[in-house]
Amino acid sequence: MKQIYFFAEGNRDMRALLGGKGANLAEMTGLGLPVPSGFTVTTDACHQYQTNNNNMTSQLEEELKDALQHLEEQTGKLFDNTANPLLVSVRSGAAISMPGMMDTILNLGLNDQTVLGLAKQTNNERFAWDCYRRLLQMFGNVVFGIPEKTFDNEMTKLKQAKHYQSDLELTTADLKQLAQQFKALYTATEHKAFPQNPHEQLQLAVDAVFSSWQNNRAKVYRKLHGIPETLGTAVNVQMMAFGNSGQDSGTGVAFTRNPVTGEAKLFGEFLKNAQGEDVVSGLRTPQPIHELADSDPEIYQQFVDSVQELENHYCDMQDVEFTIEHGKLYFLQTRNGKRTPKAAVQIAVDLVEEGKISEAEALMRVDPEQITQLLHPEFAVDDLKGKAELAKGLPASPGAASGQIYFTAASAKAAHEAGHQVVLVRQDTSPEDIEGMVVSEAIVTSRGGMTSHAAVVARGMGKCGVVGCAAITIESDKSVKIGEQTFHEGDNLSVDGTTGKLYAGILSTTKAAQDPNLQKFLQWAQKNGNVDVFANADTPADFEQALRFGAKGIGLTRTEHMFFKSERLFQMRRLIIARTADDRIDPLNKLREMQQRDFVALYRLAEGKNVTIRLLDPPLHEFLPHDEVELKEVATAMNVSVDKLRNRVAELKEVNPMLGHRGCRLAVTYPDIYEMQVTAIANAALQVRSEGINVKPHIMIPLIGSLVEMRWVKDRLVAKLNEVFATTKQPLHYQIGTMIEMPRACLVADQIAQEADFFSFGTNDLTQLTYGFSRDDSGSFLPDYIEKGLLPADPFKSLDQEGVGALMKMAVNGGRKEKRSLPIGVCGELGGDPESIKFFDAIGIDYVSCSPYRVPVAVLASAQAAINRRHQPSFAKATPTTH
Repeated sequence: MKQIYFFAEGNRDMRALLGGKGANLAEMTGLGLPVPSGFTVTTDACHQYQTNNNNMTSQLEEELKDALQHLEEQTGKLFDNTANPLLVSVRSGAAISMPGMMDTILNLGLNDQTVLGLAKQTNNERFAWDCYRRLLQMFGNVVFGIPEKTFDNEMTKLKQAKHYQSDLELTTADLKQLAQQFKALYTATEHKAFPQNPHEQLQLAVDAVFSSWQNNRAKVYRKLHGIPETLGTAVNVQMMAFGNSGQDSGTGVAFTRNPVTGEAKLFGEFLKNAQGEDVVSGLRTPQPIHELADSDPEIYQQFVDSVQELENHYCDMQDVEFTIEHGKLYFLQTRNGKRTPKAAVQIAVDLVEEGKISEAEALMRVDPEQITQLLHPEFAVDDLKGKAELAKGLPASPGAASGQIYFTAASAKAAHEAGHQVVLVRQDTSPEDIEGMVVSEAIVTSRGGMTSHAAVVARGMGKCGVVGCAAITIESDKSVKIGEQTFHEGDNLSVDGTTGKLYAGILSTTKAAQDPNLQKFLQWAQKNGNVDVFANADTPADFEQALRFGAKGIGLTRTEHMFFKSERLFQMRRLIIARTADDRIDPLNKLREMQQRDFVALYRLAEGKNVTIRLLDPPLHEFLPHDEVELKEVATAMNVSVDKLRNRVAELKEVNPMLGHRGCRLAVTYPDIYEMQVTAIANAALQVRSEGINVKPHIMIPLIGSLVEMRWVKDRLVAKLNEVFATTKQPLHYQIGTMIEMPRACLVADQIAQEADFFSFGTNDLTQLTYGFSRDDSGSFLPDYIEKGLLPADPFKSLDQEGVGALMKMAVNGGRKEKRSLPIGVCGELGGDPESIKFFDAIGIDYVSCSPYRVPVAVLASAQAAINRRHQPSFAKATPTTH
């Protein structure tokens, strides 16, 4: 099987084989854009490398030699030749973009002899030695694992001794000295010399890039973004284009649209006399791309025309890397650009309105999980009044966050695990900082531009970010000077990623303003989805928020949540300690009045939309006091003895309350509690109907496990409802359904459906009971299960489709066998999980219900699931671009 393809042999549809970078280099070559010659070692070769005990196969070694010879013929240059040396870059490139997570080496092919040849050929000795010291630095880090800081320290010491402010001030003699010092680091730290044979360099570099697939930062990134471990990476070997060959040269990164706001305007940065890592590393602060028009208008216009061609070709915003060598433009990469959620929606809407893509295609361009980040908080206006800003940097990623300052990834991670809100403050970030960035509320750097590593990763993660803040001086791993103030580890800092401003202390935040583009986008999603989206809402405030986000009603109101306000809790405790039905009458009447007011408020807001109310579910002991202080306080308030109250608490205590006296079992032992609740529901519905609002109550019984149980409870509820209607002389249409949360209920769903008007899966309890995991206690072992590959994901966050999903499918089929049009929903936390929603759509679920801030996520996930099923295979592999 062929393991190497030259750029002219590939195209963008070969992403799985050539990786994203290789496929796009091939596509740009086919479009006739100026791309330095090169070839791609395939992901298949990576897989063979991994199965061959991380050793290159003999077949690949031979293909690599042949490819190198062909590249020499293409370029007219020779590898390991002092007169006309061929130098190459070696870059990773996975099928799914993982910016900065794997490794790159530039200027490969230089050694003690070819550096002299390059100096003579270019008549630029400084340039040649600058390239060599860069190779020594990158090769040492990537291949031998010598920390970047080790090389940086040598360069910093030299610059300080010479009083240099910039790398550009380093002379030829300085660079020669650094090269010798860098080579000495190899033998001092690794006891190996830098390989002088360029063929050995290339083989070691390809090995290192393949191995980088398994480095820690790449693993963390894949886990964070759900990228399969099995993809592997390709390796791109490409003739060098030198942006560091003089003032008529340079390098840069640009986006065809603004990746922060989505504005349809070229956005990017470049550096003169520099190589690519100078831009992305943040080591030098670049110039805005439009300034290239002043220094080289012809190159700028060629660049603008070319990137517009790329956007039109890909029908998406492009992230382009380029180099200018002695006034000649080269393209080194294009890819669909990472963007903030705000920009993702703006660009998707604009591309539809420009006629470039359809609404369905636009909906596939945005990651559902990113939608919540469009509701980024902002600092409260009152808090900002009179608050002096400490400093201002570049607004790299929007939002507002406060937290305690930490300076390293390790300390940030430790602080997060200890329960602290973290703001990571760095001079600049590198891929090694990924674990610290993941756990931070905000990321701040003193160096770097809008396309630096910190900026790109913050946007991709949806983290608030400020970069290039020159007023920051990192004094140590424990302190930083911001402006005139010194801050230490653990001090509080507030970060505004929308404006780039920093503030001392903690500031409160407010919700972001509504985005009209998001509203339009979600309307498209509503039209395209098959699974309707309802909200879990227990209060009018929750329901109002959910309605603003497009919820079609309430799929779950948890009535127990209405009992925890002080007056209600007092009455609930009176009810629980009552020994007889007569003693329960007064607290039940008071609770009924309170519940009725609650339901009236929800029905009014619903304006005819469905509201599903679940009857009391948790065990009664949850409402009682447990510690001695609270026992005394409650006993005094209720005018009962402490001993009587303590004894009642002891009577209700259960060894395993999750499997105990709760749900419909309460109705069996205390039928008057459920009767009180349905009376409140019916009276509220009748009251609101008298106001001209149509109401059809949906009453849900929890924890049903059999037909006889369902029938017994339902008969008593129906009898009570009939009493209410007879008294008021106002009949009312209603439905009584059940939560399917017991494995047994799934097995006998056809029987339960005889009495149930609807099903709603309670995936939290169904998952607990299927696995035998306690959701409250699983934190002590689930992370280990996931890390060791015993579980693919946390089943409480994303549905276990093989086990729990199989039970759900059985219940859907059983229920619909009995009642063809039986409404079936999901009201557990998984109702807001995009991966789970794909499965729900596939098995015929009618609706999901989730927390209000997950509603937009679920709406988009529902649309994407439906589009994928309608348009397979054309959209099935579409991947959102906002990681």
